[in-house]
Amino acid sequence: MESARLHDLEMRITHLERGLQELSDVLIRQQKELDRTVERNQVLAQRLAALQESDDGTSVREERPPHY
Repeated sequence: MESARLHDLEMRITHLERGLQELSDVLIRQQKELDRTVERNQVLAQRLAALQESDDGTSVREERPPHY
């Protein structure tokens, strides 16, 4: 009886450890993706700021899309 209970507990721990590892892997992947997204956002913000600084007050004429 005690052996069956011990085996059951070991199986539960094994499943919990596997689940924890899977969650950890997902978290690492999401953090890497978030880091790349933040980096791209910073690059785009810098490019936008550079474009706004280089604007000498003359705006490019807005063109209507061809479907108008």
